[in-house]
Amino acid sequence: MDSYSIVFLKLAVGIMALVIQINILGKGNLAPISAMDQIQNYVLGGIIGGVLYNASVSVLQFVMVLIIWTFLVLLLKFVKNHNYLVKAIVDGKPIVIVRRGELQMDNILRAGLSANELMFKLRSAGIDEIQALKLAIVEQNGQLTLTKYGEEDVKYPLIQDGQINYELLDLLDHDVAWLEEQVSKQYKNIAIADIYLGEFIHGHLVLHLYHPDEAKPVDK
Repeated sequence: MDSYSIVFLKLAVGIMALVIQINILGKGNLAPISAMDQIQNYVLGGIIGGVLYNASVSVLQFVMVLIIWTFLVLLLKFVKNHNYLVKAIVDGKPIVIVRRGELQMDNILRAGLSANELMFKLRSAGIDEIQALKLAIVEQNGQLTLTKYGEEDVKYPLIQDGQINYELLDLLDHDVAWLEEQVSKQYKNIAIADIYLGEFIHGHLVLHLYHPDEAKPVDK
């Protein structure tokens, strides 16, 4: 097989691997919202680009490397979805930088925001003074989410993928016992791990379950 045919075959395998990963892992590659999404794109692109013109790497070796990388990404995704600490370390989590009109300096320094960057972001969002903010949060992708006094609170999920959002729970001045009590008021046989998404909207917890047909609602 001539060199051009091998390059063509490797390119075809690389494109197929990219399509498969996107379909298996979701669309995070297309619109990255976390550091892991970006890393996944960089590494996969590096694997494909580095191997494409390297004649010493066979197509079989190329396929094996892609399989190993896909397995590692799937494993990490599984662990993230079942362990809050791993998810927070790998993907990061929203960081509250302004709460009730006051700067949270520890969080601001942890986010690496200078005063100039912070004020630029606020001015870009139409905010002239920090005291006007009820809440300002730096998202995992670096975007800033703002809530001014007089506006409805940002509807962050209290539960995601069967895991509790402790940061938001603390922000709402509630604890895990309160959250479990709210869940038990709606369903008899549901644990936190059975909940795909739990939204706190207008002072009420709205639950979306993995298996709603198996749930037993509490009689009202």
